Amino acid sequence: MITTSFEKATRSVKMPDAFRQEPESNGAVIWCLYHLMSVILMVPYLIASVSGSASNSVGVHHSLFTHPPPTRAPKCDRMFISNAVGRKNGTFEAPLIFNPMNHSRQCIFTFIAAEDERVRVTFNKFNLRDSPPECNNEFVDLYTEIDDPLIDLIKTPFGGRYCGRILPRTRISMYQTLVIGFHTDVTVETSDIFQGTYEFVNASKYEIGTPAPSSVCTFTIYHDRKKEGSFVSPTYPGVYPKNLNCQYRFLGGAGQRVRVEFMDFDLFYGGPHCPFDHVKVYDGSSSEDPLIGTYCGQRRNLMVYSSAENLYVEFKTLKRTADTQNRGFSGFFEFSEVFVNLAFIGKHDAQHIRGTECDQKVLSKQESNGTVYSPNWPFLYYSHIMCRYYIYGMEDAQNLEKVRLEFDKFDIPNNDEECNEAYLKLYLQGQEERHAVDEYDHVFCGEVVPPPVVSEGPRLMMIFSSGSSQGKGFKVRYTFQTDYRVPGTPSPNGKCHFTYKSESRKTGEFNSPRYPANYPSNTYCQYIFKGLPGEQVQFVFNYFKTKRLLSTSSGYNEMCTEDWIEIFEVYPSGRENKFGKYCSKTAPGPIVSDVGIHDMKVVFRTDKVEVASGFSATYLFISSAQNLDCGGNITGSANGIITSPSFPSKYEAHRQLCNWYITVRPFHKVLFLFDFFLIEGEPDERGCPGAVVRVWSDLSQPPIELCGEKLTNDTRQILSSSSVLKLQFVTADKAVGSGGFKAVWTEVQEADTVCKGLLCGQSGFCISSSLKCNKLPNCGINDDTDEKNCAKEVHMDMYLVVGLSVGAAAFSILALCAICHRKRKRRRDHVPPFEHRPQPPREVPSMHFMSVDSV
Repeated sequence: MITTSFEKATRSVKMPDAFRQEPESNGAVIWCLYHLMSVILMVPYLIASVSGSASNSVGVHHSLFTHPPPTRAPKCDRMFISNAVGRKNGTFEAPLIFNPMNHSRQCIFTFIAAEDERVRVTFNKFNLRDSPPECNNEFVDLYTEIDDPLIDLIKTPFGGRYCGRILPRTRISMYQTLVIGFHTDVTVETSDIFQGTYEFVNASKYEIGTPAPSSVCTFTIYHDRKKEGSFVSPTYPGVYPKNLNCQYRFLGGAGQRVRVEFMDFDLFYGGPHCPFDHVKVYDGSSSEDPLIGTYCGQRRNLMVYSSAENLYVEFKTLKRTADTQNRGFSGFFEFSEVFVNLAFIGKHDAQHIRGTECDQKVLSKQESNGTVYSPNWPFLYYSHIMCRYYIYGMEDAQNLEKVRLEFDKFDIPNNDEECNEAYLKLYLQGQEERHAVDEYDHVFCGEVVPPPVVSEGPRLMMIFSSGSSQGKGFKVRYTFQTDYRVPGTPSPNGKCHFTYKSESRKTGEFNSPRYPANYPSNTYCQYIFKGLPGEQVQFVFNYFKTKRLLSTSSGYNEMCTEDWIEIFEVYPSGRENKFGKYCSKTAPGPIVSDVGIHDMKVVFRTDKVEVASGFSATYLFISSAQNLDCGGNITGSANGIITSPSFPSKYEAHRQLCNWYITVRPFHKVLFLFDFFLIEGEPDERGCPGAVVRVWSDLSQPPIELCGEKLTNDTRQILSSSSVLKLQFVTADKAVGSGGFKAVWTEVQEADTVCKGLLCGQSGFCISSSLKCNKLPNCGINDDTDEKNCAKEVHMDMYLVVGLSVGAAAFSILALCAICHRKRKRRRDHVPPFEHRPQPPREVPSMHFMSVDSV
């Protein structure tokens, strides 16, 4: 082991080649000389090992060693002391160490500055073994907070341990002394392991103001002693120490404000709330005053203003083991009377944003209004200022507002028409949330009063820049309006009232407030549709869902008691006829107003409990001349059959409208019965948005709305309340087509009248005698009175009749042939024996007779 260590220690020593060869080839003399030199060179290292075991191990308390404690390598310590006549800077490098025994060696580099100086150390080269964080065999320890050069290093704060190839960042001592401890157990160390520069710098820039006697970084800065200047963290631009608590108290005079600008800001970032290292700024003279902000991480152009004459800055770092190398901050402070006077903000509803020169915010008090002004209003504003105005409407689960601006006064002089220097920029889309200050919507300058503007959402921001000029400024009135997010022409009073005119637009969409988000509770909205004479109005609902807590059944008419919509036809006279009431998931079917009715109204109402996503629908104004009706008027008949278009085939998948009016004799009613029904949709789950069948048993009441596959007894059979019944079938363009329907109607009288026709035994209806045995259910469901005792008709199959006829003819022919054959046989039996027997005709084959015999 000693030979191996020696060979490692002498890698850089030039020796004769003979000493490097094996003893067998050079003889015993060379072998002896080689080992004699080895012993001579080992003596100093053995002495150093023995003497070093009694020396103090500097820095060993910062790690656990698996080998013997480090020893002081002879003549490797370095000391650099500043003096009046000596150099104020220089270089340092790793020592040359021979360590054949691989003991842990320690070298101390001490830098001592003069009384008004500090030490700055920068590494230019760093190439140590190991990789952080496992720095066990070769590393550098730094000590930057030594207030007494004679104190033991174990009693001073530890500045960090470094190894590998990553350069430690610049260090500046907190006081006059800085120490570098180098530890290694390598056999040979050379100067290229690490190299750096040192400098004794003036410490005056770290004395910001009047220091506190008990702290190295607490100062009070008075306006009458220093009106402006720079201030930095205790060791800037070096890595700041841990466990710091620094305060900077800026005390101004009456009428002054304080501005602090951080040109460089680099702190450890522990999250958006800055729970670890941070800078806090208070709007006053102590931490008891309102907090302006807490800052950490890396920031640029961070500028803070006080609201009055005092400002308090606090810089704290935690005592932790994490290896961070942040440099702190460098800033500039200024006391001034020319900063914007905030009195123009406090007199009105706006509120100054702490930490800014003149930024303000206005928050809605629900449909409130007010006025904002340029700085120093009504006098000339100051030059070279920039103020931001944040005007925010309400935005929560119940309320949503937008902002409307109306300019009363405007005077912002500018030298160019493009408003590059002095201007007022408006942001209507919430661009400030994504810091898109270049994406403004409007920019104004000059003396022309701008037109009114309305934000697209609840946020509106204005930026005022005065440039180098002065002017009277502006006076702007703001109004918070409820934003229902409903397309259409809103009511001027801000209510949920929207109008849609055919002359403006023939088709479009309308929806519940804030769709597709949940609508607010306790809401009442009206949608008015005004067509031209000769037009009809059509609605198609694309989505529908209102809150329904009390029941899960389909939501029509009287079932809707919570949140719902109502649809009305509005006659030219102004009279309204309710089309229907809908709620839950039951979407209204396609709706078309009657001919002659060109206005319609939709009402949406919600209660105070719970909400849902609401509805979305499409409207269309249709010319009555182009809207072909596939129905008709039916009169003068006792019964009939009505089917959907193309029945029994599927109805077509496009927009179509069929209206049937069935009119019977006075004092009679219409019994309407569905014999077949299959219409797309599901009343309980999604309503009838694509196609619908409506039946008006009473023309003055809303109809019965039907779709799906199954009908109940109440909807399969319907009795009119008068002598007229209306049936309607409507499909939308989004219909997919289905089986359709077949219905039977019958003129009936009820049982309380004298029946002169046929009295139905079960239903009690009186129907015409001519309807007996017509194979239709004229008496209604489960009553076959009209089909009893009917003569049964025998329906013969044509193919069976023809087959039987052919078979009978063939049988008759065969029978005749058999009779003829027997007669001839009898004649042969009476012929005399010698009489010649007649032969059959030649043209008749003999097989023919054989086939007859076989019969």
